[in-house]
Amino acid sequence: MPADAPSPAPPSAPFAHVVYYEPRIPGNTGSAIRLAAVTGARLHLVEPLGFDLSEAKLRRAGLDYHDLAVMDVHPTFDAALDALPGARVFAFTAHATTTHTDVAYEPGDVLLFGPEPTGLPDDVLAHPRVTDHVKIPMLPGRRSLNLTNAASVAVYEAWRQTGFAGA
Repeated sequence: MPADAPSPAPPSAPFAHVVYYEPRIPGNTGSAIRLAAVTGARLHLVEPLGFDLSEAKLRRAGLDYHDLAVMDVHPTFDAALDALPGARVFAFTAHATTTHTDVAYEPGDVLLFGPEPTGLPDDVLAHPRVTDHVKIPMLPGRRSLNLTNAASVAVYEAWRQTGFAGA
């Protein structure tokens, strides 16, 4: 695409929704904005956030992708789920038995990730809207991947399974 050509609009119907529950690190959220922009996933942030959305670290990590991503901020987890009625919700946790590649993803699925460094709290994992708990395999004795690295692994698997819609 020529440098002066307008950027294409984000897709109106995302193949997946990425939900960050109470994120704490602005750089991870900035990277998630970039992930949403390049894949067409829709990013949802559940408050409280551990940073101000105007922070320089967030803007730097997202570079010039902020206008290409679709992002919503929700005051509560229930408000985020209310905005996604009927969607299947896959909660990512190191304490699951289902791996991310065992899931047959469908358009509109929700990929839910917890805050750094604690992960999703028990009440969120037990929420009746959560369809399944999912893990990304790692070597034994390792605590976790970086939040946006984990989200990227999951987003690209869901996008691959749904045919790389829009690519």
